[in-house]
Amino acid sequence: MAGTAVRRRLIWQLGTVVELVDETADARSIALELPDWAGHRPGQHVDVRLTADDGYQAQRSYSIASAPEDDHLVLTVERLPDGEVSPYLAGDLGVGDQLELRGPIGGYFVWDTGAGGPVQLFAGGSGVVPFRAMLRHRAAAKSTVPVRLLYSAKRLGDVIYRDELAAFDEVDVRFTLTREWPDDWDGYRRRLDPELVGEVAWPSAERPLVYICGPTGFVEAAAEAMVQLGHDPARIKTERFGPSGGG
Repeated sequence: MAGTAVRRRLIWQLGTVVELVDETADARSIALELPDWAGHRPGQHVDVRLTADDGYQAQRSYSIASAPEDDHLVLTVERLPDGEVSPYLAGDLGVGDQLELRGPIGGYFVWDTGAGGPVQLFAGGSGVVPFRAMLRHRAAAKSTVPVRLLYSAKRLGDVIYRDELAAFDEVDVRFTLTREWPDDWDGYRRRLDPELVGEVAWPSAERPLVYICGPTGFVEAAAEAMVQLGHDPARIKTERFGPSGGG
């Protein structure tokens, strides 16, 4: 049975787009109906493959934004100006269209309620996507595991899932804006640094499970700061993408 499950995850399958939600000016959530989906764990990702009329193929990996308990698989894609795949997914794709994908992939950057906590999340830009899956799973399971999230974005309009993040019960969500902010903004107004990490993170004595996702520089800064604060490197999990995100 285990071997069969592994082989099934590597098979490409077609998903039908059933809903599109514009999260920001550049990010769109894509809900897919997948009759052969075997389920996933929060934090996993899928490969998406596009094939042009001339046979040219482009493939990218995207974190899963939906919880295992949700009705549809959801991907949230940020449009990148120089990308091959993201401009189509975040702009041209329509309801009723089909996408070729395979997964779920990855067993390292995952969290479910059985893993316990407390949980410390650091998100840079679209790095918040796998954390949405984790938080939705926590809510669906009616878990009381304590969670803190620091989300860094350039400006308020770039914050993905802003309203949903604010609605999660008993989740400490804080934002830092690095480039622009409203005049009445009462959140943080700077890039992530050791002082900010020390202010928002669980104390090392609490031994939190730490998940960091975002651009490489952001991930390295957060992870280094947590280690400097005395956190166990073995309890810090990271997932990063380059400046262009691969597109």
